[in-house]
This record gives sequence, structure tokens and C-alpha cells, in this order.
Amino acid sequence: MNTLKAEKRTMEVKAKRLRREGYVVGNVFGKELENSIPVQMIKGDVSKLLKTNHKGSQITLDLDGKNYDVLIKTIDFNPLAGRIDSIEFQVLVKGEKVHSVAEVILENNENVPEGVVVQIELSEIDYTALPNALVDHVTVDVSNMQVGDIVRIKDLPIASNPDVVIKNDPEAMVVSMVAVRATEEPEPAAEAEEGAEGEEAAAEE
Repeated sequence: MNTLKAEKRTMEVKAKRLRREGYVVGNVFGKELENSIPVQMIKGDVSKLLKTNHKGSQITLDLDGKNYDVLIKTIDFNPLAGRIDSIEFQVLVKGEKVHSVAEVILENNENVPEGVVVQIELSEIDYTALPNALVDHVTVDVSNMQVGDIVRIKDLPIASNPDVVIKNDPEAMVVSMVAVRATEEPEPAAEAEEGAEGEEAAAEE
């Protein structure tokens, strides 16, 4: 399990200033915490962590020397600024189920033939599970899929996992394979007729 270092944040310093100084702000909450804890983390450490972890991942948060088993609950990404504004962590409790999401990741999509597009209809799957059964992603192998094929939640291994309770409709589409339709151009004859009609209308005026 990956570890991210964090330190308690003093609310006297604005988040905007901390971001300018190279930090990502965040918040830690959980049933066993008396109050939520505002934190700050070095931007470089966060970027490194998120190369292999994402929303729904389980990590160890080293908060001022004390380790917490946490779930990355939310990641607030600012697309205009191209940065992560904040991250929310939930402290996990052994033996207590938690709500999380599993990201849908395509496998072998580079082998899809030309003129065919793989569409992700559902990017995340909602579920609840005990901490030891958390799943941060599900992989869909599209190498053998053909146009018209559909993968539904009920077709995925996570749906048959007895330790995971899926919250989505089992019939919900996750991935579909569709053909790309070429854009039809107007036929020259039709364009000529339209031009002739325009000239006749101008002559009548």
C-alpha cells in the first residue's frame, strides 16, 4: 500500500496561498475521529501518488508521524488551472463497510480495428465493501469485442464478488463497441438543383 505524507494545516493560511507555495490542501474525516482534520501535502508527493492511485484507492496517510488507513474519497481537480485543488480522505474502520467507487479501465483498446470506437458508458461503479475487499478499478478487455457488443455491470467479476455490494443497476452498460459512420457529403446533382432554383427565384424578382 502506498504512503502519502501530510501535515495538519492551520486555517490561518489561505488555501490559495498554500497552492502558490507548492501545496495541495485536503481534509481527513472518519467515524473514529472526533473532528475532521484539515491537512496540507507537498504537490510533488501528491502528483507522484496519483500516477498509480486515484479516487477509490486505499492508501496509508502519514499525518505528522501517525499512520492512518484511508480511502481517497474525492479529488477536486481544477481543469482551467491544470492542478489538484484538494483531496478528501476517509479513515477506514476495520469491520465496517464503506461506500466507494471502482474506476473502469480499458485493456487492449489499442488493438481495436479502424472505423470502430470503444465507448465507456459508465466510468465508475458504485459499491460498498469492507476495507479488506475494496477495489479501486475494474479492467475490461476489449480485444475480442466486435461492433454491437456490450459489456454490462453484471458481466464484470466485481459483480460476482460476494464481499462487494454493487449499487448500480446490474443491467447498466459499462462499455459498448460502435462503428464510426462517415459524414455524408451532398450529391453534386442536388447542389446543382439548389443553385438553379436560386437563379430562377432571382430572375422572378
